Amino acid sequence: MQAQLYTSSLLLVSLLVNSSCKKDFIKINTDPNQITEGQINFNYLFTNAELQTSGNTDGNGYEDWRNNLIYSGCMIQHLSSTFAYWDGDKYLYSATYNSAYWDENYPNSIANIVDIIQHVKQDTAQANFYQICRIFKAFMFQRMTDMYGDCPYSQAGLGYISGITSPRYDKQQDIYMDLLHELQDAAAKLDPDRSNTVGPADLLYGGDPLAWKKFAGSEMVRIAMRLSKVDPATAQVWVQTAIQVGLIGDNAGNAVLRHQNVTGTPVTNGNGLILLGNDPNGYRLHETFVSFLRSTNDPRLPYLGTVCANPSLPADKGDTSSARQLGQPGGYDPPESRTAHDLVLAPNWPGNQNNYSIVNRYTFARLDAPTFFLTAAATQLLLAEAAQRGWISGDPALYYKTGLKAAMSQLSAQAGAGPSDAGIDTWLAAHPYDPANGLEQINDQYWIAGFMDENECFANWRRSGYPSLTPVNYPGNVTGGTIPRRFTYPPGEAASNTASYNEAVSRLSNGDKMTSRVWWDQP
Repeated sequence: MQAQLYTSSLLLVSLLVNSSCKKDFIKINTDPNQITEGQINFNYLFTNAELQTSGNTDGNGYEDWRNNLIYSGCMIQHLSSTFAYWDGDKYLYSATYNSAYWDENYPNSIANIVDIIQHVKQDTAQANFYQICRIFKAFMFQRMTDMYGDCPYSQAGLGYISGITSPRYDKQQDIYMDLLHELQDAAAKLDPDRSNTVGPADLLYGGDPLAWKKFAGSEMVRIAMRLSKVDPATAQVWVQTAIQVGLIGDNAGNAVLRHQNVTGTPVTNGNGLILLGNDPNGYRLHETFVSFLRSTNDPRLPYLGTVCANPSLPADKGDTSSARQLGQPGGYDPPESRTAHDLVLAPNWPGNQNNYSIVNRYTFARLDAPTFFLTAAATQLLLAEAAQRGWISGDPALYYKTGLKAAMSQLSAQAGAGPSDAGIDTWLAAHPYDPANGLEQINDQYWIAGFMDENECFANWRRSGYPSLTPVNYPGNVTGGTIPRRFTYPPGEAASNTASYNEAVSRLSNGDKMTSRVWWDQP
């Protein structure tokens, strides 16, 4: 929670010094429940920031439900839905769903991380904690700006601290450049010989400076590769810099937040809460996704999907066998709705909507499913692309194989089960890297490896153009039948932060719409 710190002005003090009622005045006007700076444990504030950033700020999966699943998950065609409020399936517009991530994280996780940084940066005893916070803040803002474009950055979270209640929107290019420099500087200043003052309050690495340094390097790779179209020369420089910093090299170094099976609190996995509890029958796996996995006999399919007799019953874990998995096409209305887009009119209608797959309830659709922020798999796949482009030395085929093997092995961390090492090796041997189609192969696999990190998959699809997706053109869509390119700003920004909002909108090619492209998203 944000600390509420109150100070008296010198003028008020001077007026009260000689007052006979001074003691009574102070007693009457002091909040006995007020939290002072000395009472705040900033370690726990950091714990809260990590939990909130995982997508479940309110204990109800608010932003995971709206941004990550309803919009990004459907737009990237991992999921589909026949329900009207799953707007991403048909490119319909909901202002509050678009702004959910912004609305939840600016006053919570971002306010918290800024508050922590402001209060520990001068404390030499907490030097490593300060650098860790800078690194995690970079991760937080990379996601925010990828979703919305220009956004408050340099003045964000300073309402209580500096009285800035109408922060300016920094240009995305400026944000990106600053994030890269912040990561580089913070990583260089982490010192394993200093005391660990955050410890278990850091849910990702327990305050381990060496682990956070590799996190910083891997985050640098992700940010650099976003520039592959808009500024490839800068992208190359920063990928090379990231390698020098150090990277997450195997699954043991993954940034994983472990959740608890406790409903009604932010410690629950937000995706799992929605998929198992709040909206278990609202969606299905998308036909594009399941068909792609089937086309290569991918051994991950039975760990990603399940077919339930009644998805509304959380206890129904379903049939996870590969043979039963079937994806639902996007852009359809509920069966028997008797519209032109009735699901029963879809090609190969299986006779019952429950014959379509949902997210596997043994692995991802669990309240205690872990959240992966950064992984060896994603990092190695991006390095494969950098190598394919000639930006770094090394064999792109080896990076690709290493990343793909890590992605498949990572599934075991979801529920203690996944494809066997032998099965993975057999599959990799049968599906080798093809340099002629290297960029497509790499980013197709990034799309699979990022399953349930839908906002990241949406960002990488916009950057790379892969996988190749066929959009739908449902009546009333707001994009002209094209897949959206960004999320829109909160409606209240136009009224409460008018000048900054208008300036940012003026820099968008098509205004504050889902069809406008952020700076790095080049045609």
